[in-house]
Amino acid sequence: MDKFSFMLHPQTLQDYVCKYPAASHLPEFILNGLARVIPPFKLSDIKGVYSSLAQVEGEIIYCPITTKQMLQMPEKVLLTKIIQAVRLAEKKGAQLVGLGTLMSAIADGGVSAANKAGIPVTTGNSYTVFSALECVKKAAELMEIDLPSAHVLIFGAAGSIGSVCARLLAKESRYFTLVTRQKNHLEKLSAKILYETGLAVKLTGNIKSALRQADIIVAATTALDARLEPEDLKPGAVICDVIQPHAFSLKVAGQRNDVLVIEEGEITVPGNPEFNFDFGFPAGKCSAGMAEVIILALEKRFESFSMGKEVKIEQVLDIGRLAAKHGFRLSGLRSCGKSLTRRDIERIKRRITAKP
Repeated sequence: MDKFSFMLHPQTLQDYVCKYPAASHLPEFILNGLARVIPPFKLSDIKGVYSSLAQVEGEIIYCPITTKQMLQMPEKVLLTKIIQAVRLAEKKGAQLVGLGTLMSAIADGGVSAANKAGIPVTTGNSYTVFSALECVKKAAELMEIDLPSAHVLIFGAAGSIGSVCARLLAKESRYFTLVTRQKNHLEKLSAKILYETGLAVKLTGNIKSALRQADIIVAATTALDARLEPEDLKPGAVICDVIQPHAFSLKVAGQRNDVLVIEEGEITVPGNPEFNFDFGFPAGKCSAGMAEVIILALEKRFESFSMGKEVKIEQVLDIGRLAAKHGFRLSGLRSCGKSLTRRDIERIKRRITAKP
């Protein structure tokens, strides 16, 4: 049977304590030290994944370095850790490896790992973008926002992920604004959107004014301006924070209870999947990044599909088509690392109507 691997890492040291309760007796500096020196290891098997067309099995490989450590350590050291994990997956028979959570965002997008390990690596970015746009549509529906007439605002459109988000979402809206410090950085993108959709997008450096008008905001960058304050958001707005770490969404969620903040979607995996590890998602569901490697394995596309820092619109559309082919679907939204419920949405909507 074809086999894939997916790499995870702990968000915080508390994740170690949850997995290994005995670690709660160790001082934090020892835990930090252990996280740096413990080699990657197999965490669990993934069974029961099948569509009407194929069946695969997989495993989760744990790379024991926390988000904070990843952001602080030299990239060369991080790449060494990731390469070790990919080589372990290769040794265990994986034909394709997916980089999870922050690994693809701050390393070199799997290029070094694929070159040195000898098996394909995918970052999951293509299906992450596709899923993010599906999340935006679903969130707009839940918040009773008419997407075609909504004011859409994109941060980070100069980047690869942000530009693809902008090009695809521009097909859904008539009022579209890209935030930029220097307009010439986005003139080519705005011209491309005009050619592809007939929509004349607005370019602005006035962040506060743009925020106050926006019904839907897509944050596709971690380098958000320090002047970007939650108080400037329009009540009832939808914010989709695409890039990890989700610093902006956490800031907004902590200060505004009358806007909907989403970070990612919950993807239902076909078959009767058993991940044999609790990584925070409901049973049978996973992140779009994990789903991408499973989709490719089911399709027998053992290739470095989403590779490096660039995301191509053709790949986003292709992986979306393959996901539908094998029965993957968006089944829920997540905010601040937790599933959003209908009750959560209704609370937000009541707070909007309660404001004078």
